[in-house]
Amino acid sequence: MEDIIIKDVDLERSENLQRHKTDGFSSSKSLVVRRGATFRISLQLGGRPFNHTTDSLRVKVMLGRLYVIMPVTFCNKVSSTKWKAYMDQDNLDPQNVSIYISSPSTAPVGLYGFQLSLFSQGSKRARTYGKFILVCNPWCPEDSVYIPFEDQKEEYVQNDSGLLFMGTTMNLVSMPWSFDQYEPGVLEACLNLLQVSPQHQHNRRGDYLKRNNPVYISRVVSAMINCEDDRGVLKGNWSGDFKDGLNPSVWTGSGDILRQWAQSSYSPVKYGQCWVFAAVMCTVMRVLGIPCRVVTNFNSAHDTNGNLTIEEYYSEKGEKLKHSNDSIWNFHVWVECWMTRPDIGVDMDGWQVLDPTPQNRSGGVFCCGPSPVKAIKDRRTDLLYDVPFVCAEVNADVHTIIVSQGRVVGLNKDTEKVGSLTCTKAVGFPRMQRITGDYKFIKSPTSTISSRSSGTSDDSTLRRDSSRGVFVSLNLDKAPVAGEPISFTVKVMNKQRVAKTMTMHLNAQAKEYNHSPSDTFWQMQGLIQLAPMEVKTLTHQILPAQYEDVVGDNLINLAVVLEDRASDKRVLATEEFNISSPQLNIQISDEDSIVPNKEHTAVVTFTNPFSHMVSGVLTIAGAGLVQGKINFRMLPLHPGGKVEQRITFTPSMVGMRMLQANLSLININSTIRGFKMVSVNRA
Repeated sequence: MEDIIIKDVDLERSENLQRHKTDGFSSSKSLVVRRGATFRISLQLGGRPFNHTTDSLRVKVMLGRLYVIMPVTFCNKVSSTKWKAYMDQDNLDPQNVSIYISSPSTAPVGLYGFQLSLFSQGSKRARTYGKFILVCNPWCPEDSVYIPFEDQKEEYVQNDSGLLFMGTTMNLVSMPWSFDQYEPGVLEACLNLLQVSPQHQHNRRGDYLKRNNPVYISRVVSAMINCEDDRGVLKGNWSGDFKDGLNPSVWTGSGDILRQWAQSSYSPVKYGQCWVFAAVMCTVMRVLGIPCRVVTNFNSAHDTNGNLTIEEYYSEKGEKLKHSNDSIWNFHVWVECWMTRPDIGVDMDGWQVLDPTPQNRSGGVFCCGPSPVKAIKDRRTDLLYDVPFVCAEVNADVHTIIVSQGRVVGLNKDTEKVGSLTCTKAVGFPRMQRITGDYKFIKSPTSTISSRSSGTSDDSTLRRDSSRGVFVSLNLDKAPVAGEPISFTVKVMNKQRVAKTMTMHLNAQAKEYNHSPSDTFWQMQGLIQLAPMEVKTLTHQILPAQYEDVVGDNLINLAVVLEDRASDKRVLATEEFNISSPQLNIQISDEDSIVPNKEHTAVVTFTNPFSHMVSGVLTIAGAGLVQGKINFRMLPLHPGGKVEQRITFTPSMVGMRMLQANLSLININSTIRGFKMVSVNRA
């Protein structure tokens, strides 16, 4: 009688991808499944029929040199802690056998091999090999990354596009980003990131065993996104000189970065800044099945000496000075990942801060987190990991110091500026969601003054000086818009019954979001006469021609200093703000009837708001809509001029997709952006 043989093994990709919520990875060569769940493979047998009384099957699952051998049984009772393989005894086709393999909810993530062996009458008759990728499972209640809400799983695991928030609190910029986790090569690059890590290179067995724990995985990924200690993905650059790489503001998604890194034999991609580091980390974590979202903290403190105090220095004319190693970034971007924390207590489960931007060493390595958001709010600085550093980013006090000829002539304390807004993208909608209250206890407002104003209050060291009682505030009349004057109001209040003569210095400097400002580009000064108890309101403007050449993607630090001519003491008010760029407008014809594999048309429109001619390069991108990127060169456009660019795109995937347009201006350091959410329906 002819021996039994295994003719073919079918991994049932379509069925398993759909069952495991991994159908976005259908272009991958490997089957992607989630731990803690069962997947099915089918065997086509040849020769004599399979006889379950004399024939048996075994499955060997391998991760590196670790392996588990399972007999294939008829018992379909699976365990959340053990590997299991079984056949469906209600459907025993002797020529076509279905085998169900179940992984434990604590299995390490990675690329697995499996070996299927057929035994007959005690001897091995045949064996075959295959591969699958195992990732975490937010749908499995026993998994440490389980998240109970379906809309959150869709947003924080499956969504391949989002918004990153930048700018300032009064003038938020929504930057579209494509996470690209389903794009070709991205899944493989994310798995290779774990293989290239120092942890894996130094102890492969130990690394594989620890990959069951999202706390461990997240620390490895946080370190590997930057290249300071390893063969990481991105090189940071805040110098303004990007000639041997790309300006971080040019990137539109994670796919190009991860593929370039993998294709260059793991050489760092140049360049990244905080939002790029965070967005790429979000892609990697979502690929690995760990719920992740990108978070922006506005007025984010970098406290170098750990005293929860940031010192900012100004000259007597309102110029911001670089006299301290401490700094406040107008915004800083990190990620949060959702996981349990059995290492520090169940009350710390939930969102955890992870920051791949290389700022501070953690355990000797440039990484940060996971720091429980609950621990940050409660200031549990005794807990792992890096809670004190993140606490300072959202809760430090600011001491503003005015110096003149080496002397301190003014001092003010602000307890509200740092961490004034923490936000992320809302679930299911392209808008901002405030999460400030998750990080800190928010005090009730005690004043209607919203600017960074100062006076010689009881907190000030000047409370006994003759300038006591002089108050100044600085308020923008509206959020500044490119091409329009910056209008602002200075309010001066003499709270004493003595007339005063004051010298007013106004000063504006351009700055990057994480640096002290550069040289002054606009200033003015004058005398103010204040009668006893008088309040004066002064209006000023900075014209577009005065700021366009220095601002671009930068921000502006605006300051007013009042000098009491009688006492030589000063008071200060400041405001740091960005200027809103114009938006690219995207219109799609017949947007309610968009289906895969059919060409559709969109029109991108730009109107020049600047006072001089501009030109640039328009880039179109969109995961699941456009293959790669499409570039168009825009000819010089006169002030007020309008240009339209017609583009075509062919969707390849159903669902909500993001079509992006970015215009990089050549003669201004600025990128104009726009995006359109596209709903691709089944044909």
